[in-house]
Amino acid sequence: MAALSVVNPTLLDLASLVGPNNEVLPVVEAMSQDNEMLDDMSWVVGNLPTGHTSAVRTGLPNVSWRKFYQGIQPSKGRQVQVTDTCGMLEAISEIDKALAQLNNMSATWMASADAAFLEAMSQEIQRVLIYGNEGTQPESFTGIMSRYNSLSAPNAQNLIAAGGSGTDNASILLVHWHPSQIHGIIPKGSVGGFQRTWLGEDVAENIDGSNGRALVYRTHYRWDAGLAVPDWRSNVRICNIDKSDMVKTAATGADLADLMFQALEVVPRAAAKGRPVFYMSRAIMTMLRRQVANKTVNSTLTVEDVGGKKITSFQGVPIKRVDAMAADETLVT
Repeated sequence: MAALSVVNPTLLDLASLVGPNNEVLPVVEAMSQDNEMLDDMSWVVGNLPTGHTSAVRTGLPNVSWRKFYQGIQPSKGRQVQVTDTCGMLEAISEIDKALAQLNNMSATWMASADAAFLEAMSQEIQRVLIYGNEGTQPESFTGIMSRYNSLSAPNAQNLIAAGGSGTDNASILLVHWHPSQIHGIIPKGSVGGFQRTWLGEDVAENIDGSNGRALVYRTHYRWDAGLAVPDWRSNVRICNIDKSDMVKTAATGADLADLMFQALEVVPRAAAKGRPVFYMSRAIMTMLRRQVANKTVNSTLTVEDVGGKKITSFQGVPIKRVDAMAADETLVT
């Protein structure tokens, strides 16, 4: 059984919010992350209560040149339906009523708790958007990396292997957000984004593990979300970037700018009608800056010539930081 101090706030938690003069201290969110993908995503209300079904073109009709008095054979295009599911991310906060009312701080306490739950759920949604896999966590949804995870799959042309090996690899993603390309899903009949429901005062059963009861303030948090990729051609994963091999001269390891140039050329124009964004971890973004700056030393190039208008964009495509991508990735084969 989980310790009470882990599940329920304690006097120590209360004291950590109160200054020497009983003033409420602002909380430094040292556990927060930069996950800018959530700010960029297109969201679509699903056509199913549990997800969204998309129609994907898989074949074109046959066409023929015809002579006079010569017939042609009827034909048709081919398409399949693909269904993506959503997951329900939830949490419940319980605060002892008497504890929350100390120093008339119940509102402040709840606001601080809300901020913590929002950050925790944002980080988990972002993690699943990147690495989610319904095969190993069926209650969640499948993220981007799991859809671009084999160099022999039908979508392998949209994977660029950076030559790494071992288990400390990283990736860069090029994503074109658009309702017909790749988008987040809000289940039909649900509410988009982070939901907070104040359940008010209630009796908590067995709060101490010994069948004891207490009055608590209870809050329910929920975030329903999924991911659909109707057109896999709109995204590119640069995989197998060996983090330990990279240097600022690109003499060993991945040449990040060169790989990003390649990624831009992979996406056909018909699949590039959305809003393009590059995503990478802080470490990869730092190395990209160093490599691009190094390319301009003792040359006629400028930073703008190498990467675009600014280093925060590449050929006009914004570069965003996603801390959830800092994890070591296994080799994509």
